[in-house]
Amino acid sequence: MSVYTADAVTIADIEAARERIGADIRTTPIITKDVLTRRVGVPVALKAEHMQHTGSFKIRGALNLLSQLDPDVRARGVVAASAGNHAQGVAVAAARHDARATIFMPEDATLSKVEATRGYGADVRLEGAQLSETIEAARAWAADSGATFVHPFDDPRIIAGQGTLGLELLEQVPDMQTLVMPIGGGGLFCGVAAAVHAVRPEVRIIGVQSSACPSVASALAAGHPVPVTPSPTMADGIAVKQPGALTFPMIQQHADEVVLVDDNELSAAMLWLIERAKQIQEGAGAASLAALMSGKITPQGSTVCVLSGGNIDPIALIPIIRHGLTTVGRFVRIETTVHDRPGELSRLLALLAKLRVNILAVEHRREGVNVAVGDTRIEMTLQTRNKEHVDHVRAELLTAGYEVHAIE
Repeated sequence: MSVYTADAVTIADIEAARERIGADIRTTPIITKDVLTRRVGVPVALKAEHMQHTGSFKIRGALNLLSQLDPDVRARGVVAASAGNHAQGVAVAAARHDARATIFMPEDATLSKVEATRGYGADVRLEGAQLSETIEAARAWAADSGATFVHPFDDPRIIAGQGTLGLELLEQVPDMQTLVMPIGGGGLFCGVAAAVHAVRPEVRIIGVQSSACPSVASALAAGHPVPVTPSPTMADGIAVKQPGALTFPMIQQHADEVVLVDDNELSAAMLWLIERAKQIQEGAGAASLAALMSGKITPQGSTVCVLSGGNIDPIALIPIIRHGLTTVGRFVRIETTVHDRPGELSRLLALLAKLRVNILAVEHRREGVNVAVGDTRIEMTLQTRNKEHVDHVRAELLTAGYEVHAIE
């Protein structure tokens, strides 16, 4: 078993990776929004890595690994296991190097990601109810076929490739003082941090995880990688059970802080990006901005948030937007009770109209053990302006004699 140290990947490795893959990747842009700078009180730049080929940073590492395989090894093909971004990155990198790619994906992987991976030329195999089972199937295939297994993060060639993003940041934001990145297995975080700290050791680097899968935070507390059991989260791209043997010492070396965000904070950041920056992010991709906007971190000086990926299924995006609207107080469901007689509902609706509420849905319930005889329970879906407006509406309803209960 290999024993890795914090300097397992150096800036020389990352600079060499840039020489190999520079012609095949985009230098992704920096987005600035004055409204965001005013909100947090420091200059903020968004690194738009979701504009990279395949919609995420993953292609950087995959290209760097494929470019270093001997021709006879490459001829035996590559294999990977992924639910999305890594799959697409490996597929494109393999096509670029005329290598056969076999990608194992979970049985319930979203159709858009499966079709995108196939569209890039990979042979997709759906195996395993969970990603851990999918990885086992991919490793077994690699052992039987002689193909090279491409790990999503725990490989120095992968880390060095991801680190090329850090070289871009050093050039694009030379006064950067705080860098915020999502962190799951640690490939992106370690590569970028190694590049940045080699040149600018004073830069404060913060990793962001979903509170539903705090594997890095748990490992740092324990002093070594420990497995955690992930709960469902919209940030599935960073829901990794534990950091790798290679990435963990680098995380220890470079992470000034690791913070956790929940799905409410993630959806609010995703909604803000759609509305104010006109950018679509997946949950993991918006994690860094979620940490900044929710106050989980205190930025110091010029701050960069890495938007790491925008591959989200449109079907999944709809409920996330609704979730975000609810989180910021622009979409609320409440219930109240009125007497079951003519005019009572009209009186309630007239009050809501006066309060400038848009009523999206109304449902009556006249039966149930909690509904008194002669009463009707009213459940309503309302469109409001913000949390302050919701509080005002609730207060006015209470003043008018209505009981008000939120429906989660």
